Amino acid sequence: MSDLASCSAINETTVNDETLIEDLKISRKKWERFSNWVHCICVVTFDLELGQAIELVYPSHVKLTEQERSNICYLAFPDSNSGCMGDTQYHVRIRQNGKTTHNTQSLKEYDRKCPVFVQSDRDYYWGYVYFRQVKDKTLPRGYFQKSIVIITKLPLVNLFSEICALIAPEFFESGMSVMEAVSREIDRWPPPVPGQILHLTLMNVLFQTYIPNQNYKATVPTVAALNHTTKKHSLRKIVLTSAYEGDMFRSLASVVSHVHLLWELALLGEPIVVMASSPTTCAEMVQALTATIAPLKYCADHRPYFTIHDSEFKEYTTDAPSPPAVILGVTNPFFAKTLQHWPHIIRITNGSNVENQKYRIKKSENLKVLDSKPGVYTQYKPFLQKDKAILKKLLRGIQTKRPGEVQTALLRRHLLELTESFMIPLERYIASLMPLQKNISPFKATPIPQLFNPDDFLATLSSAGPQLTIGIKGDWVGLYRRFFRSPNFSGWFHTRYTELTQKLQAIQLEALSEADLKTWVQGKQEVEVVDMILRIRQKLDKSYEDEVPISHSVQEKLNERINDIIYTLPDDLQIILSVKS
Repeated sequence: MSDLASCSAINETTVNDETLIEDLKISRKKWERFSNWVHCICVVTFDLELGQAIELVYPSHVKLTEQERSNICYLAFPDSNSGCMGDTQYHVRIRQNGKTTHNTQSLKEYDRKCPVFVQSDRDYYWGYVYFRQVKDKTLPRGYFQKSIVIITKLPLVNLFSEICALIAPEFFESGMSVMEAVSREIDRWPPPVPGQILHLTLMNVLFQTYIPNQNYKATVPTVAALNHTTKKHSLRKIVLTSAYEGDMFRSLASVVSHVHLLWELALLGEPIVVMASSPTTCAEMVQALTATIAPLKYCADHRPYFTIHDSEFKEYTTDAPSPPAVILGVTNPFFAKTLQHWPHIIRITNGSNVENQKYRIKKSENLKVLDSKPGVYTQYKPFLQKDKAILKKLLRGIQTKRPGEVQTALLRRHLLELTESFMIPLERYIASLMPLQKNISPFKATPIPQLFNPDDFLATLSSAGPQLTIGIKGDWVGLYRRFFRSPNFSGWFHTRYTELTQKLQAIQLEALSEADLKTWVQGKQEVEVVDMILRIRQKLDKSYEDEVPISHSVQEKLNERINDIIYTLPDDLQIILSVKS
């Protein structure tokens, strides 16, 4: 090939690559409203040669890594031992291992406005699975086996489970045209806005639901309130008072007498394995365990459903003395032997008769291989005593057949008050680490919060501890000491420390926007003035990226202050600094 031809080929390849990139950008922009809700929808089928394989990814421009595709494939089907005939629904979490997916602007806004426990997770996808297995003599294996998996960044388990249950059966009956129509409808949805009642139309069904904002304790709309907000029309309605909360009592009913122990295990990020015969039961139990510590965000890993084919299988089944901080939901009997050394094992059956399932605490040290008997297997000794009043109330509710939603409301309110009572002293203490506002100078470096001192904090508990608000007795100090070593404390502390740091920067920038910089520059060296300009601009850039919470008026005033001091510099520097602005 001549140099000219070679050059022409290179140019053509470059043009093709650039065209491809441009097409990808256009596709992403086109599907941005869809991406506010869903990353992609996968169809997984059983291939005689390949086994479980992705048949379709929609929209087609979405790229998944090989490992992500593999994990989706294996998580999309229940383990063969589960014997799941008919339709089965559950949800999973899948670790991202490619480039981090950048959230849309609407998703960033969602994360800012919602409580931390329903924020998106930058490192994980949520997958909502609808699996169908039915006999079909026309197929080589004699069975129809296929799954629809909705992949999203949003932990809205209630909402997406209902959406998946609507889409999947239609797709199995009518094929690809359903997926195209569904995607177009989702692309017309409004963004997910916390604190507002959402009306979402899909396949002639109107979903009405609610995502809480940071004032999560405000009155949640009732079914009647949700219905009242809608204009009359012919669509079938599905009303969900919560987009994310499951039926906590139903999930925990068989172990409800141990709910305070389970709350401590979740609070401390202890390794737990949940063993059941169906992925649905596993997923619901794991989700309920992480929800027991709301409004604190569960920061350890959790897998509502986990298989031996998962890419993290070796990582989580290591023989290390201390298993990783994760809650695993499993159905494969292989895990009974592989994870028998784990400190906390919950074995549950799928029966709904709670009265016949009196789960006892069983010492796991005497266990060779976990038998099939249901129970909570642990050697853990709780720091706190049980609240017998709430347990009596819940057990009385079982006997009198109190509605499940009332039981869930009672249990959820009790656990919310317990977690808040535990966290309020910490919130109060960390707020005390803020420097006094009068000590924040616009002309000096931004101060930082004081260091967190566990002993100083523990000294405050006798006069302002949780025992004064919740009335539960026990070794609160010991529980706090253990909590300080947990992923949940690390996650909470990092979030709060970041917020304090940003608040200090915001206070300083507000002071700077009101400062008389024209007087300040007098007698200053040029290098000091330039340094001040660059520092203000750097902080302004952060504020535009919403890393520092200041108002638009403060941003405008800061730009005015920058101009004030630029004009005190020589002409050549003015030109350079004005160009940069």
